[in-house]
Amino acid sequence: MAVSLAITIQTIRHDKHRYPTVGDYWKEGSCDFVQISSMGDRRHEFLVAIHELIEMFLTEQRGISEPNQIKPFDEWFEENDLPGEPGDHPDAPYRREHRFAENIERQIAHELGVDWNEYEKIVDALWHPVGKSNSESADNGS
Repeated sequence: MAVSLAITIQTIRHDKHRYPTVGDYWKEGSCDFVQISSMGDRRHEFLVAIHELIEMFLTEQRGISEPNQIKPFDEWFEENDLPGEPGDHPDAPYRREHRFAENIERQIAHELGVDWNEYEKIVDALWHPVGKSNSESADNGS
């Protein structure tokens, strides 16, 4: 029997996430939820949402658990104040899925006329409001 697709995507105030992040996803029953930080530009919010949707679907298909693997890793990453994004860390259980989602996100950004470097600065300012910059610390070769 086919399972229907039920996804709720919501833009929220950045400080209302479950933990420090710009985009988050989880499952409740048969519905998937995606929350993204309000960024003041609908295109930027769309890019984060697309990234989260791709990452969520791939991790689910590959048996990588959001509540048991992804969320705990993300929280550990933030608690240890590590530079960059959790999904870029070599030990991230969803690194491959994160990187693939970012590649698609970059292609869509190009089609929307979004300057990737400016977009990254905006995301970094939300993620790391004081100090660290994802674009300075992550391996962004693509």
